[in-house]
Amino acid sequence: MVRTWSGAALLLLAAAAVFPETPAAPDPALGFDLLLNKAYLPAALDQEAFDAVWQVWPEPLRSLAKNASPARRRRMAYERYGLDPRPGDPQKRPLQYVVGRDGSWTMNCLLCHGGQVARLVWPGLPNSNLALQTLTSEIRLTKLRMKKKLADMDLGSLVMPLGTTNGTTNAVMFGVALMHGRDQDLKPTIRSRPLEMDHHDMDAPPWWHFKKKKRLYADNFAAKSHRSLMQFMLVPDNSGAQIRAWEDEFRHIFAYLETIRPPKWPHRVDAKLAARGKRVFEKHCARCHGRYGDRPSYPEKVVPLDELGTDPVRLKALRAWQRREYGKSWFTDYGKNPVVVEPVGYVAPPLDGIWASAPYFHNGSVPTLWHVLHPEDRPKVWRRTPRGYDRARVGLEIKELAEMPERLTDAAQRTYFDARVRGKSAAGHTFPDDLTEPQKIALLEYLKTL
Repeated sequence: MVRTWSGAALLLLAAAAVFPETPAAPDPALGFDLLLNKAYLPAALDQEAFDAVWQVWPEPLRSLAKNASPARRRRMAYERYGLDPRPGDPQKRPLQYVVGRDGSWTMNCLLCHGGQVARLVWPGLPNSNLALQTLTSEIRLTKLRMKKKLADMDLGSLVMPLGTTNGTTNAVMFGVALMHGRDQDLKPTIRSRPLEMDHHDMDAPPWWHFKKKKRLYADNFAAKSHRSLMQFMLVPDNSGAQIRAWEDEFRHIFAYLETIRPPKWPHRVDAKLAARGKRVFEKHCARCHGRYGDRPSYPEKVVPLDELGTDPVRLKALRAWQRREYGKSWFTDYGKNPVVVEPVGYVAPPLDGIWASAPYFHNGSVPTLWHVLHPEDRPKVWRRTPRGYDRARVGLEIKELAEMPERLTDAAQRTYFDARVRGKSAAGHTFPDDLTEPQKIALLEYLKTL
């Protein structure tokens, strides 16, 4: 899947330079190559700092790393921070970073949208292991020890949380902060209105849903386009002119996203039980989540919040004026791709590959599909194992707790999910309460097949 630019791609780009009115057709393979190998942001760290970061780890992990081989030490670092080696790459470069020839590491979109499930690494899979806050904090300490220059992320994370639970990030507020400093043409500006921030964690959606959707985000407020993928490049180092110059490259990236398919359930399925589950699904679930099989359909239905009952923080965090300003900008072609200024709820997502995209709900508060189907049994506090998968309950392998442990370090605290915290509620979506237990068992088996 990973490749360098081919001769054909170079010829297409050369032709585009000679005949600019005839742009090259979007090339999904080139789009994937750009995601992996082109830096659209300033470098966050370098190889030297990453190789030395173990020296700031807590004991006994630091001593284990000190006595480990370099290869083993790197695997330990990847596991601690939720990184994965690129499949088939002999250099074991991280899927989630562009690694330059000078040793620089620059985050790419796969930082949140590429990860592993049941030890299978899959581009487009939500990175449920990502520990971005911990990585940034420990890299900052390492750079200070090594007298290296701090990056924007090192400094920004001191005032803006990057994520309070591993596997989720404060991505929506990143976008708000970046947009606040630009006008409709992407030029730097100073707004008269104050920056309104409501920090909250989000679980990244799987990219294999991209092809089915016409609109983006949990509340479906923005139209899907290649420009809508480019908002996170609004860092101070990138001028508006530079961002616009990358537009054709993001047409290739958009084309790649349209090709992503989910991994298939890797274990045996009880066909008779799944067939009964399909009937349950089509009667109780298809109205919102669509139909699958030979004649698939997806309604992209937004369910009002008062009916759905899930955590409201994400919906209310974006102010109407912020949505309106985005809707007037270059990202929407100055309003030609209209936004929903006051969305009423959350979109019911497609369920393709749902077995692989745990945890569930927009905030990642529900660890398994079994817990989705049993609202009263959803854990208040839980901690996942680093690479484990719960085949019986279909989702993350977890340990449930009655309370958060005391006297945890910040990094250790982020390995727990506390559903009692604002923005992290696992309440709502109680529709499965209408089902009998045999129906839930059959439905769970059917969901594995999607």
